[in-house]
Amino acid sequence: MPQRQLGKNGPLVSALGLGCMGMSFAYGPADEAESLRVLRRYLELGGNFLDTAEIYGPYTNEELLGRFLREVPRDRVVIATKFGFRFNPDGIRGLDSSPENVRRACDASLKRLGIETIDLFYQHRVDPKVPIEDTVGAMAGLVSAGKVRALGLSEAGPETLRRAAKVHPIAALQSEYSLWSRDVERNGVLATCRELGITFVPYSPLGRGFLTGAIQKLEDLDASDWRRTNPRFGEKALQANLKLVETVKELASKKGSTPAQLALAWVLAQGNDLIPIPGTKRVRYLEENMGALNVGLTRSGLKEIKSRLAQIEVVGERYAPDMMALVNYA
Repeated sequence: MPQRQLGKNGPLVSALGLGCMGMSFAYGPADEAESLRVLRRYLELGGNFLDTAEIYGPYTNEELLGRFLREVPRDRVVIATKFGFRFNPDGIRGLDSSPENVRRACDASLKRLGIETIDLFYQHRVDPKVPIEDTVGAMAGLVSAGKVRALGLSEAGPETLRRAAKVHPIAALQSEYSLWSRDVERNGVLATCRELGITFVPYSPLGRGFLTGAIQKLEDLDASDWRRTNPRFGEKALQANLKLVETVKELASKKGSTPAQLALAWVLAQGNDLIPIPGTKRVRYLEENMGALNVGLTRSGLKEIKSRLAQIEVVGERYAPDMMALVNYA
């Protein structure tokens, strides 16, 4: 398993992480037994970088990982989790990155995960009501207290990254990035990460499963699946976006790989400072995804992919308006 480093001085982790959200949240019914099999198989295949968040459930995904972590030596895995919301009995109340909530969330996540230290603690979304200096200052206090090893941000813009890095080193920035979501190339986020020595962690590198070709129509998604509310999965948008899927399928066939493997290989080929975290809750898809590490893309191959994709327009925003409002571009 190739390894890549988190930040300038952070731990080495497997080049492919594992996003755990879908095991408990957003993507249809959960299957805890199968999810535990996925986690075990991921470690068997050489993986060690697990990504979760307080909001996944909320809480249930961290609790699932907590059950799994009781089975394995603590130094065998690198655990990333995220904070940034307030919850009430009826659900999410909204963004809250106040120092008080930073400390509350950390202690609660440690308890659910059953560990003494979080390896990578992310702010899930930038809170416009709280200066980033105050939030990162509170996060830095957790490092001093031994509760957290490294700090990260998610969906933060270039200036926010620079301000945060002046308070404490930022090891990782997590944002959406794939063959159909390339905003970070255009808005300066990827360049700023490289300027500051921040590792970029792409989430949804398979386009929320769409780039695999498994989703051909809305009915392929469970009635409870969150993607049904996503603009890119609306009926007209989905049909238009299948042009991209067919192109990825054609390019993958030339390489003797699956579409999922080609899509992940493309992300991996963007630089050794990227660590994609594809998610799955099925062992067979995990094994397929890990096969992307064996797909070599040459310069000419990458040039062909770029040329072919430039001819295709992706239809639909990557989130509905209320969630797009939480993305920080500053």
